[in-house]
Amino acid sequence: MQQKLHIKVGDTVKVITGESNGQEGKVLSVDRKKMRALVEGVNIVKKHNKPSASDPQGGIVEREASIHVSNLMIVHKGEATRIGRKPNKDGKLVRYSKKSGEEIK
Repeated sequence: MQQKLHIKVGDTVKVITGESNGQEGKVLSVDRKKMRALVEGVNIVKKHNKPSASDPQGGIVEREASIHVSNLMIVHKGEATRIGRKPNKDGKLVRYSKKSGEEIK
């Protein structure tokens, strides 16, 4: 069984450590098996593309690389915060901000 992560696709996150420290972006995809996430505009790497039929020129392309989820914190109302889970009135588990105590949509 794969582990449930504190981030989801579409969340705004802040990088808390590493080369991209302090940068914020939107989560584009999450790999739960490897515990990594692809964040828009963060951890940019240069990829060397070989010429092909679809790209006859080839060349060097800059793109986002995945980053480990332990290096990310969710941004809620402009502040990076830790995440907890608690049942709402329907009994369903929802994520909430540990800093403000508010539910995260």
